[in-house]
Amino acid sequence: MGLMDFIKKQFIDVLQWTEEGDGTLAWRYPMADMEIQNGATLVVRESQMALFVNEGRIADLFGPGTYRLGTQTLPVLTNLQNWDKLFESPFKSDVYFFSTREQLDQKWGTPQPVTVRDPQFGAVRLRAFGNYSFRIADPKAFHAGISGTRERYGVADLDGQLRGLVLQNISQAIAASGIPFLDLAANQQRFAEALTQQLGPEFARLGLQLQTFTVQNLSLPEELQKVLDQKIGMGMVGRDMGQFMQYQTAQAIPRLAEGAGGGGVAGDAMGLGAGVALGQVLAQNLQAGLQGGGAAAAAAAAAASGLKPDEIMATLEKLADLKTKGILTAEEFDAKKAELLKKLV
Repeated sequence: MGLMDFIKKQFIDVLQWTEEGDGTLAWRYPMADMEIQNGATLVVRESQMALFVNEGRIADLFGPGTYRLGTQTLPVLTNLQNWDKLFESPFKSDVYFFSTREQLDQKWGTPQPVTVRDPQFGAVRLRAFGNYSFRIADPKAFHAGISGTRERYGVADLDGQLRGLVLQNISQAIAASGIPFLDLAANQQRFAEALTQQLGPEFARLGLQLQTFTVQNLSLPEELQKVLDQKIGMGMVGRDMGQFMQYQTAQAIPRLAEGAGGGGVAGDAMGLGAGVALGQVLAQNLQAGLQGGGAAAAAAAAAASGLKPDEIMATLEKLADLKTKGILTAEEFDAKKAELLKKLV
């Protein structure tokens, strides 16, 4: 290099980055034809990290602080360049700054219902949305796998990838949690915790750390929402089997009355008879509940013995439907079935 060329050449004495609050995650220092002066000052502010990359190879990483650049502070770069301890010349290297601030209020959601598998209900389609926050934890991994040599890389560039990760891991998170689906739907905090545990390693692979994750809404299919409403209603009544049957009977009477209208004369009679019989069971059980345990059992038996065969079969079908929906256990269903079948003999 001639003397005049050397004089015209520009050297960098201070390397620093002032963030503008525009959601930038990675920023490459504009080198152009400039070289870094040996002994130059590197300023890394709080919530930043700086990475030196030499000819595409990741070298030294700096956290917050002020550094004088030389062979002592750039050991990896010194080794790559084969510098000796007396190195005093300017040098070329790419310098990338990374924002390690927490990126708040990032949105996620299911544009279409997501199918998840539940041991109680089988395949279930749900919708959900919420927000999360993250930060860069490993600039080397983020540079190598995500931002690369781009001049600027922002949160918006990463948004689609992270949303996809959330959607991809919803099913696995529910399966790994072992939480029954209805309990999961009623406790969004546990759902968020299950997703956080599932997503943590996926974010770490990108050089990111998942800071917070929230589920703001979880929408169930209409049929499952009805089951959940029944479960909540039973929670208000209590867990006693007799009380459960009273609650179900009260819920069934209006539906029986509605369904009886389109079935002809025979259907009207059966619907009316079943409704009246179920109403009698409910009334007698309620009265028996006020008179004590022994009287309650006697009243229930008397009411059951008054049911006609068609009415008993209708009751069995109703109980089978409750078992299918998971409201009755197999043991509870078998006990009631055996009790009712005795009335047919």
